[in-house]
Amino acid sequence: MTDIAKILADELGIKTTQVEATIKLIDEGNTIPFISRYRKEVTGSLNDEILRQFDERLRYLRNLEEKKEQVISAIEEQGKLTEELKKEIESAMTLVAVDDLYRPFRPKRRTRAMIAIEKGLENFAVDIYEEKLQRPAIEEGEKYLSNKEGLEVESSQDAIAGAMDIIAEKISDDAAFRNKIRDMSYKQGILMSNAKDEGLESVYENYYNFAESVSKTAGYKILAINRGEDEKILTVKLDPPTDDIIRYLEKIIIKKHNPHTEQILKDTIDDAYKRLIAPSIERDIRSSLTESAEDEAIKVFGKNLTQLLMQPPVSGRVVLGWDPAFRTGCKLAVVDETGKVLDTKVIYPTAPQNKVAESKKVLKELIKKYNISLISLGNGTASRESEAIIVELIKEVDTKLEYIIVNEAGASVYSASKLATEEFPNFDVGQRSAASIARRLEDPLAELVKIDPKSIGVGQYQHDMNQKKLSEALSAVVEDCVNKVGVDLNTASAPLLEYISGISKAVAKNIVIYREENGSFKSRKELLKVSKLGPKAFEQCAGFLRINDGKEPLDMTSVHPESYDATKKLLESLGYSTGDITLAGLSGISKKISDFKKVSENIGIGEITLKDIVKELEKPGRDPRDEMQKPILRTDVLEMEDLKEGMILKGTVRNVIDFGAFVDIGVHQDGLVHISKLSKKFIKHPLEAVSVGDIVEVRVDSVDLKKKRIALSMVLD
Repeated sequence: MTDIAKILADELGIKTTQVEATIKLIDEGNTIPFISRYRKEVTGSLNDEILRQFDERLRYLRNLEEKKEQVISAIEEQGKLTEELKKEIESAMTLVAVDDLYRPFRPKRRTRAMIAIEKGLENFAVDIYEEKLQRPAIEEGEKYLSNKEGLEVESSQDAIAGAMDIIAEKISDDAAFRNKIRDMSYKQGILMSNAKDEGLESVYENYYNFAESVSKTAGYKILAINRGEDEKILTVKLDPPTDDIIRYLEKIIIKKHNPHTEQILKDTIDDAYKRLIAPSIERDIRSSLTESAEDEAIKVFGKNLTQLLMQPPVSGRVVLGWDPAFRTGCKLAVVDETGKVLDTKVIYPTAPQNKVAESKKVLKELIKKYNISLISLGNGTASRESEAIIVELIKEVDTKLEYIIVNEAGASVYSASKLATEEFPNFDVGQRSAASIARRLEDPLAELVKIDPKSIGVGQYQHDMNQKKLSEALSAVVEDCVNKVGVDLNTASAPLLEYISGISKAVAKNIVIYREENGSFKSRKELLKVSKLGPKAFEQCAGFLRINDGKEPLDMTSVHPESYDATKKLLESLGYSTGDITLAGLSGISKKISDFKKVSENIGIGEITLKDIVKELEKPGRDPRDEMQKPILRTDVLEMEDLKEGMILKGTVRNVIDFGAFVDIGVHQDGLVHISKLSKKFIKHPLEAVSVGDIVEVRVDSVDLKKKRIALSMVLD
């Protein structure tokens, strides 16, 4: 069978020993964040991105092996397994290749070929296929006439037609033919789409008369075409190189050019291809194109989500969350520096009530009472109208007040959820939404983990994709981000805790219950008293959970408890004790170590682990989000009408897609920087130039007020 370790080593460009060690760790039930952070010695410092690829590919290859075993067993049961066929199945590298080989043996509905075999026409078919006929087929066919009930062969033409059905199925079931035809169709085929009604205005107008090489069609186009087809706006087909394929089949099959069989074989090849092979190959290719497009889109979605989750918290500010609306009023929530909701209000400054003066009065009272310095405004319905009022308000108050527009995607999902009901039992959905809008500015990660990643809105076509695959990929992204940052064991919510390595939903709830019943955790060891949290779960989660004022100073760091003894030896050798560890860190201790290899041997840990421990002691509980760009806070507003071609503005990247990036420049409508305008140098994908959350300088290239489209460029000269 397949050497999985060798394949993984070759594909990922790593050593076989690394592969074997990593497989062992995964099979022992270790999570990817844990392996990435605390098993670097074993894996040779494989990062979480490589490990995620590794895990996914390992699962695929294992499924492939399982499928091979099932297929071999099924063919063996039929008594049709040859040594040659077994070797072909064992060496197959994809599930598609295994399916092709199994195809002739797969149980089928009763086909035309089966009926012809029942009528006794198999030998006739073999003679034609092998070009053995010594006289015209019309004469030879007379040997196969039958009046048996239900199995009648009434004429030579019937016999020839039945034989052709048998040969057509044989050609169609040949794995080598299918493989070659699939390859030719992919490399030379054209993907075409047309409008069912060309007069209909729609977002799919670019695809009304679309034709592009299958192999070169970008993923986002595939997903757009698929959606247009699902919505019955487009008709889609694959135009393969039919003549070339027919010629290929004729060349392989017709060797002797027997005048009694040649035309029959040509007609059969034509039928086999057009009736049996072409439709299924088209399905295969379109399915494969969709899968690749989805994989690419999920990657982009994951990168965008990472950037969003890793946005730096806006700390130390009292924030007013503002959920804008028209008829039902704008919901407000005042949230303190710790995320606690201090007050909620509803105001009606927008149409149809237009109670601007009354609303401003309420807002000024709140600002004064709670010392609010920042407004977090959702970007939904009535956001633009609310923004205009906020800007007026800023000019009227005598304290420093700023605002930021946040993407409220998912806020409504959260506010109607069971979790939000438990968190705010006395609030209505609008108040919960306003609180969420404020909190996702104060701590984006802690707030956004409460929302299904698919609802956060930083991708494209997420509703059209394989939902299981998308959910798994995005959950992995959230898991990596949460574990990278780490969480405070005494303040973290259950939704945040359940993304920590080794902690299930049930255990996360049990941690919160334990905390409520027994007060704050004083040490990591205390976790072992939590119901259902055993030694294995403790091993996986302990390093990612922090306690800032506990009995053990090392608990405030990301040093794993398994390394505490070694860390204490290290501190002692450098003239420190654990009592010297503070959040300020032990600066400069790395300079006191001249030979890391020697020190690591002396204290009994790996050199890589030692370097990680030293880095952590210098800056305990360091937050990787601190290195990210801070969001742009605004005090004034631009209208779309204010934009002029050539204007240079600062903006925030809100979404990255295959053909460009959407940038918020403060006019409520995001502008598009096309991929060709992202960089002076050629880039294959926008993610090579920008990420969600980046602060960028852009030039306004054009403004279409009617279609509400803004074209921007990051190439400024």
